[in-house]
Amino acid sequence: MAQMYKALKAAGRSPDAACLTAVSKNQPWEVIEPVLKAGQRRFGENRVQEAMERWGDRRALYPDLELRLIGPLQSNKAAEAVAFFDVIESLDRDKIVRVIADEIQKAGKAPVLYVQVNIGEEPQKSGVLPAETDAFLAACRGYGLTIAGLMCIPPVEGPRGPYFALLKKIADRNGITHLSMGMSDDFETAIAFGSTEIRVGSAIFGAR
Repeated sequence: MAQMYKALKAAGRSPDAACLTAVSKNQPWEVIEPVLKAGQRRFGENRVQEAMERWGDRRALYPDLELRLIGPLQSNKAAEAVAFFDVIESLDRDKIVRVIADEIQKAGKAPVLYVQVNIGEEPQKSGVLPAETDAFLAACRGYGLTIAGLMCIPPVEGPRGPYFALLKKIADRNGITHLSMGMSDDFETAIAFGSTEIRVGSAIFGAR
């Protein structure tokens, strides 16, 4: 957290301009619990079922807990995801958008929604291609969805700044203010380019 504030200060941004998501996926509870008790309330999970098993009985103990789905979402898990998560960061294809829109209508509640952008156009990664993101956002809105933010995971090799700058540019022209970008090894750079949410796992919990 101190490093995040330092990066925000270096970027000339307010201390509350970005928030921290602790990536708890695949972590044992004995590692997560001390972080939770220290005051962290925002956690990122990759899988719907794993998150429900880990947090389901504990949510009542922490009413200010915020759970974010940061991994790929399968359409057969959409109903559970809508009911369980506060934020879904990984909308990435038309089918899942349609299913999410239907489930929101049925449930009468909506999680905060982000679109995942495959910012480096890598075939092994999920996400909408940058050149197709404007049209995808328009399609989401056509289904009645409010898209609050964009999320990306840049390529491991090379500088990350140009990818973060591109995501910011896409967000700006679409009137989107929330950017989930930056992880343990590049969050300072992401903050310099306007990230509002950083996702940190190993820097908090250690290597899995």
